[in-house]
Amino acid sequence: MIKPWMHAGPLLVATLAAVAAHPAPTTGARASPTAATSDVRVVIGPTPIPGGDARAAGDITVIDSRLAFSLAVQSAAPYGVPRGALVDAAPVDRGRIGHDMVEFADFIPNDWSAWPNTHHDVEILERGPRRAVLRTRRNWGQVEITTVYTLDAGSDSIQIDTTMKNDGARTLPNLLSGMTLWPKGGFLFGVPGLGSCPNGSSRGALADRVVAYDADWSLTLHAPYMNRIENGCRDLYRLHTLRPGESREFHASLQVGTSGDLAPAVRSDIALAHLPSARIHGSVTTADGAPVDRPVVVVSRGGVPYAWTYGRGGAYDMELPAGRYTLYAAAKDTSESAPIPVTLAPGADATHDFHDLRTAGRIRLRITDAATGAPLDARIVIDSGHKPLVQFLGRRTFFTDLDRPGRAAFAIAPGHYVFRIESGGGFLGPARRLPADVEPGRTTNLAVPIERLFAPRRHGWFAADLHHHADQAEAVTPPAFLARSELAAGLDLLFVSDHDSTVNHAALARIAKRRGVPFIPSVEFSPSWGHFNAYPLELGAKPRIDPSTATVQQVFAEARRLGATIVEVNHPFIPYGYFHSLAGGVAPGGFDPAFDLVEINAANADDDDLVLRRLWSFWNAGDRYYLGAGTDTHDVWNEVSGRVRTFAHIDGAPTAALFADALRDGHAYVSYGPLIYPRVMFGSDLKVLGGVPFTLRFRLESVAGLARLDLIENGRVRATKTFAGAPRRARAEFPVSVRRARWFSLTAVDRDGHKAYTDPIWVDVVSPPRVAPADAVRAGTDR
Repeated sequence: MIKPWMHAGPLLVATLAAVAAHPAPTTGARASPTAATSDVRVVIGPTPIPGGDARAAGDITVIDSRLAFSLAVQSAAPYGVPRGALVDAAPVDRGRIGHDMVEFADFIPNDWSAWPNTHHDVEILERGPRRAVLRTRRNWGQVEITTVYTLDAGSDSIQIDTTMKNDGARTLPNLLSGMTLWPKGGFLFGVPGLGSCPNGSSRGALADRVVAYDADWSLTLHAPYMNRIENGCRDLYRLHTLRPGESREFHASLQVGTSGDLAPAVRSDIALAHLPSARIHGSVTTADGAPVDRPVVVVSRGGVPYAWTYGRGGAYDMELPAGRYTLYAAAKDTSESAPIPVTLAPGADATHDFHDLRTAGRIRLRITDAATGAPLDARIVIDSGHKPLVQFLGRRTFFTDLDRPGRAAFAIAPGHYVFRIESGGGFLGPARRLPADVEPGRTTNLAVPIERLFAPRRHGWFAADLHHHADQAEAVTPPAFLARSELAAGLDLLFVSDHDSTVNHAALARIAKRRGVPFIPSVEFSPSWGHFNAYPLELGAKPRIDPSTATVQQVFAEARRLGATIVEVNHPFIPYGYFHSLAGGVAPGGFDPAFDLVEINAANADDDDLVLRRLWSFWNAGDRYYLGAGTDTHDVWNEVSGRVRTFAHIDGAPTAALFADALRDGHAYVSYGPLIYPRVMFGSDLKVLGGVPFTLRFRLESVAGLARLDLIENGRVRATKTFAGAPRRARAEFPVSVRRARWFSLTAVDRDGHKAYTDPIWVDVVSPPRVAPADAVRAGTDR
């Protein structure tokens, strides 16, 4: 995913009177990453936050004894947002500034849609030592947006107050406006009470907050105005209408912590809502009485997770709003304690101890092909058993080793488990469910043979996930784990497409060489009006364009300069997709035909029909754009690499260049499950006589079992074959005849509803030549 903005007008450099009065450090100078006093101070220039993105001379960083944050004043903000946004934030611990943990945490006017912008400016209103205040003013079309950032000395929270004022003559209905929190890594604890954070109303929320966290940091966005959530609770919006001349205010705060402890966030909940509260505290030990050094006590309210506190030295202490709760204790790779119900009256001081945690055990797996005994790369998921709510306490998904294929070993909480072990991603063979019992302090060794049913590569069909992120921007997958996940999925080529970055190419090229698989280096150009994957790139090539200002012609030219033979239009119909922006007239440069593929994107599968119909319209016009597919995976522990994939036919050993050539020639299909083997290759030209019947023949395979095969002729279903009993292997024949040029493609559906879509077979009608009498005589003489 990633979130862009459209600039309809020129992007103006912010006017900063303060910059002239307080110039940036001289070239080579950089502020020290320390904050030794409780005073708040303002630094102009490249941010002292390690790993920060506000690196220009006019950028602004505010620092106190507990946190630091930066505004991109001259640096480009991510996703094409107008400059002046909060792009860096980090905890400060004992005078030391931690690593930047924010990709973007700021206000957006209407979900992730176009932001026509003609001006912005940033002012320093107060620069310390007791308080720092910054003000950003930007326009969104006819709406003026003013955001004020305030940090009081010694505070762990940035107060962020935004006002929208409609200076236009038109009512703006159904706006989704508000703050967002897109961290650079770690985990997310969504709005309490909203479960998995489905897009929609925030009714039922137990608090107005979302938390990004890891063991050694936390970022909490408090948004009391919210009534809608989007994007897994990363976006906290208010659904509203803004009439001409009307203003609306949004008050929020961004709280920064030095650990994954949510107790400070709960204290803020109490203070912001003026709630009556109580204190609860106690000790946490193992079953044999040993203090648990860093316990976590999890608090549920009304049967759903509400918060947790991170203890020390076998003890915990937390303030909670008065009410009824259930608490349990846990720690890294330990069992959970028995839950205890607690009722806290206003002002109460309660003690509850936990003395039944059991220490970790270990699992060691050896995963092999059941038929050959060869080691298999695999993904291991806890289907049932202990799944830690607090994710730095233990993973729920594991992978086999890179350098020891088929081997996996990991610590895990004791208890009974059922693991789901997948090798081939459901395309090459079924997953296996494996029960296991883990005892404290012991290692459980398990040999796991896996059935492999199909081998498309034996028939020249090779697969790749053509949209996959590693660990740039908001993605959280290091290159080694990207490789482990893609190999476990049974993909034949490694692929990465980070946002506007090629920094991971070298590492993945080394891994691919070590494992003996091809690697396709790519980049996802990410302007606000459309995203494009370009590949394969020359190793070491780096993008030079600014996606926030580039036209489509400049993007395509840059892709070719980097060596790409393929330019793929990613998720084209989402609000910042290229085709969507073309329809709205906000794609700089308009329509440019110099792309090659259009993407089926697993993260936006509801748009598959729109993608297909757009491609069919191209094919009906004779324009040979073809299919590509990718998952848009950012986090391999919570998303599945290769859930949709692109199969391309190659004669001989696969390489990145040959794979790209096959895609460009249409010798490919995309699939969520079914496998297809055509007698006449997709993308090829079949010449026939008009009105003379011919037969299109296919073989199909599916782990789930086949349900249906549709033959598409020029955008309409010409014939359908159903498969009784959902066989795993089948053949299909379609006798057809045509009287003019046509194309045929397939949609295959398995028993689980998973589909595959193919590139077309082009059919050209050839008329036999007319033979004149003189020609017949000459022909007879020649004989």
